[in-house]
Amino acid sequence: MAQTPAARWAETDDVPALLSLVHAAYRAGPESAGGWTTEAHLLDGLRATDEMVRSMIEHPAGGVLYYPDPDDPDRPIACCQLEWHDDSGYFGLFAVRPARQGGGIGKAVLAEAERRVAERGCTRMRMTVLSARTDLIAFYQRRGYATTGETQPFPYGDERFGTPKRDDLTFVELVKPLP
Repeated sequence: MAQTPAARWAETDDVPALLSLVHAAYRAGPESAGGWTTEAHLLDGLRATDEMVRSMIEHPAGGVLYYPDPDDPDRPIACCQLEWHDDSGYFGLFAVRPARQGGGIGKAVLAEAERRVAERGCTRMRMTVLSARTDLIAFYQRRGYATTGETQPFPYGDERFGTPKRDDLTFVELVKPLP
């Protein structure tokens, strides 16, 4: 298992590096082809915008965890968005650099995210995942998450979320009780 560097809270100066990481992990490109998280078969275009990531970083009840590359701290190897509201945490914008996927970093990031929201009094973590990403849903299920039966429509026509290649995309909600 790869050693996961300590996380820090992202700052707005980190937005370009975070966008580069997220797009490498989820969209088409030479780096994306090396990882298992790509959505290039489902979507073209952006995964997130500058404005979206800034908003996540500046959220009063949340933020973005930035995991710096030990050899180049200005280049993240992983990130995730966290929010906390009452008893519920939210996990999003999860990315691991494709060349580093499969070595345990993602599991460590998820565990750290759960720990941080539990420290804020949350008793559960929730997330939404594209329903077509059955491999990703299975990854979360192996870590204790369960689908709730709740779905959300994909924001067709809003290019901030990418250009769909299919007309049947939805998000499914997953939840895990926290200790």
